[in-house]
Amino acid sequence: MSLKKETNIENSQIPEQIICISEKFKENGYEIYLVGGCVRDLLLGEDPKDWDFTTNATPEEIQGLYGDSVYENKFGTVGIKTRSEDETLKIVEITPYRTESTYSDKRRPDEVKFSKNLEDDLKRRDFTMNAIAYDINDKVIKDIYKGQEDIRRGIIRTVGSPDERFREDALRIMRAIRFSAQLGFTIEQKTLESIVTNSDLMKNISKERTGDEFSKIIKTKNPMIGLVMAEKLNILGFISEKLKNMVGVDQNKQAHKYDVWEHSLRSLQHAADKGYSYEIRLSALFHDIGKPPTKKIIQGETTYYNHEIVGANVTRETLKNLCFPKETVKKVENLVRNHMFFADTDQITLSAVRRLLARVGKENIWDLINLRICDRIGTGRPKEEPYRLRKFQSMIEEVIRDPVSVSMLKIDGKYIIEKFDIKPGPKIGYILNALLEDVLEQPENNNEMFLVKHTEKLLELEEEDLIRIGNKSKEKIEEADKKEVRKIRSKRKVK
Repeated sequence: MSLKKETNIENSQIPEQIICISEKFKENGYEIYLVGGCVRDLLLGEDPKDWDFTTNATPEEIQGLYGDSVYENKFGTVGIKTRSEDETLKIVEITPYRTESTYSDKRRPDEVKFSKNLEDDLKRRDFTMNAIAYDINDKVIKDIYKGQEDIRRGIIRTVGSPDERFREDALRIMRAIRFSAQLGFTIEQKTLESIVTNSDLMKNISKERTGDEFSKIIKTKNPMIGLVMAEKLNILGFISEKLKNMVGVDQNKQAHKYDVWEHSLRSLQHAADKGYSYEIRLSALFHDIGKPPTKKIIQGETTYYNHEIVGANVTRETLKNLCFPKETVKKVENLVRNHMFFADTDQITLSAVRRLLARVGKENIWDLINLRICDRIGTGRPKEEPYRLRKFQSMIEEVIRDPVSVSMLKIDGKYIIEKFDIKPGPKIGYILNALLEDVLEQPENNNEMFLVKHTEKLLELEEEDLIRIGNKSKEKIEEADKKEVRKIRSKRKVK
């Protein structure tokens, strides 16, 4: 990702709601600039994920322009409601220019003072690429720290002294790593050295904030780059000591080319490359986290008995500690716990597949299969889906699908008994089979009115004729069901 050839920002890139806010401030005599990540994204030709302004107006003056705005913090940030359906525009944050005092807790400023100078606001920001301001009305870019040049060169550099920036807020260390993974940028040498020097400051950062940045790394296109960097720069342990413990743990060379850590990273990266969900990515990273504590060497063979059970428990506690949502924790724990499912289709039965489905949940089964695919690629094996896995996928589809049966009909045996006042018996089955055969030929006939009329005609038949028709229909139904199974197997290219 690099800077557009044309460094000027086109206002056609900017939503009307944002332009209107800028115009309103200017009409009332205030300075106002887009600032931070949205300006960086515009310069990169990307769609901003949020929009932030900075202004010389005070919070009270901002609220004077927007009566229904939200102001519930000590940093002066006012939220403007746009009533847009676009999530990135629903609330637009506007913050007065400000200066900040010391950061005694390494997390937040001890005191915030408002300023009338844009330069005061820009010099307190983390990285040069995020310290660029844009005046929409005058179409002027303010870039006193040469952020555009760093974007053009793909460099992450702090504003001013990196030691000072990281001592102010140590989370900036993780932000640098995340931006490197997200944008494909290189961290500038002095900034990199300062991260190593100040890495211990991460102990001052809450688990919630750490978890949030970790989550953003996982969601990037290149999460492996971010986590490799976190490990090399001594940051990984502040995310999770359990993740750090995977580094350097050897595995059985017959099944794995890589140690546990690299295998897990490669599994994660494959999930990102395939565009798999956030939960699958997390599961790919954590699926073998139970190997270090369960590793044993028995008669020269390395074993990890029950590592999936231990790993599920470690995963749950780690994600809870990082303040992940309960539903995310539950799903990832489930996938990790079941990732060792047996898939040898020469031995497994449809009944065993049903038991796995019941254990994992229908809503999670394909995520579990995708986790297995990531696990395979992470070992260094060239094939995502060998024959056995494709066959297993076919078996899952066979179990999940709705079978071709009389349960597909809009009326059932109980309905026929009550409607026509007849006794339960084999006759009901023959009627239902005949009805279903007709519906398979003409699906539009699967409605109550048609089925009742057809039942009336069937009831007029001699019992011998009804039995013959019912049995013949049953054979056709069974063949239709087999045909559906053949379609599934053909799709998966299995027998």
